[in-house]
Amino acid sequence: MKMKKVLALLLCAALTFSMTACKGGDAPASAEEPAGTEEPAGGQEEAADGEEAAGGDNLQASKDKWAAAVESEMTTDNKQLMADPIIKEVPEAPADPDSLPDDDKDKYFSMEYLDFAKEEQSPNLPKSPADGCIGKKVTVIVHGDHAWTNAYMKGWEQAAEALGMEVEILSPNWDQAMQDQLIDQAINSKPDAIVVIPLSAENATQQFRRITEAGIPAFGSNTLTQSDALAYMNAWTGPDDWAQMRILADTLGEELGGKGGVCYITHNVGTSPYFARTYGPITEFKEKYPDIKTLDIQSPGFEAAKCKQQVADWITKYGDELNAIFLADDSDQVTGTIDAIKEAGRDDIVVVAAGNSKAGQDAVKADDVRIINYQSAEGDGGLSARTVAAWFNGEDVPLVGYLTTDMITADNVDSFYPTQW
Repeated sequence: MKMKKVLALLLCAALTFSMTACKGGDAPASAEEPAGTEEPAGGQEEAADGEEAAGGDNLQASKDKWAAAVESEMTTDNKQLMADPIIKEVPEAPADPDSLPDDDKDKYFSMEYLDFAKEEQSPNLPKSPADGCIGKKVTVIVHGDHAWTNAYMKGWEQAAEALGMEVEILSPNWDQAMQDQLIDQAINSKPDAIVVIPLSAENATQQFRRITEAGIPAFGSNTLTQSDALAYMNAWTGPDDWAQMRILADTLGEELGGKGGVCYITHNVGTSPYFARTYGPITEFKEKYPDIKTLDIQSPGFEAAKCKQQVADWITKYGDELNAIFLADDSDQVTGTIDAIKEAGRDDIVVVAAGNSKAGQDAVKADDVRIINYQSAEGDGGLSARTVAAWFNGEDVPLVGYLTTDMITADNVDSFYPTQW
């Protein structure tokens, strides 16, 4: 299935007509063991029997199909497509995180630990029909066009086919207003569930509230949200970006011998990867490697040329003070960074990056990048599909389920080919 390319003006016109007519990111050290196969809702044998009777043959067929698909479906790089989610342990929340400085990890508690709000879920959350996932129609609204997104969609589509579900995928191409409109469009089409990769952590609450209040099950995916958005989700799945970045920072800290100067090229400002991939390492360094200093933080985007210019400027400005560069993306950001470093003859600068694109893995193999983290795009889509299907099957699903992860170095990079994107 190809992603739908949506033209803003046409969509606005179509949406207005429709509404008028209808009216109405090895597991992290902080993680617990994988959650395993979801248990039947209710936990009682009598309840499970009642649900199976209500769901009929489709429910049993769906459960059988789910179990077989989870076991057998594989990603492009030969990893499990729908692996068990990881459940993260949540510490006690700080009293006043907003008052803390930017380099204090507790300031980002509500971003890093989503499921502390699980006792405050909306009473309007739809209950599972417990009649099976086979035949269910799901609309997935992604954040924008990108090679990573294509791999995510591939994973969702592969999983949906294996699970017997139908999926429609829509893209706003990084436009917040367009994503809001696509959510309204999806609500009007009344699918069995809606999955959203929110463009903005701040806007996610109102987006998921609209879906839930329309009586449609809502599932978050990939990017993190404000914690109160969870009140309007049946579940959220995605990478534990914060844990991954802390592990990556620890590895870089060891490489630098616990001291040095680091510059950061960020993800899109305001998104959850922006905070996790910038302040995850910064706060980790403050706590464990206080002699590692932040020299600069810049957001030139994802174009190789712009990243190259930014790195060249840093090399000129900071000279030998610049010991490492932390990248939020391992594709074009890596390409531009490596070009600038090589042209300056600075092979002493250690580069680490989030993600595992072909460009990133090739750079690790060539020893141009020291380490990147494994984050399966196809597995991200697969975990989302697995969770939605299990919910339709009447099983308890974790409110927050994380992807498995690993660190990729020159020693193990060959085991992660062929790349997903």
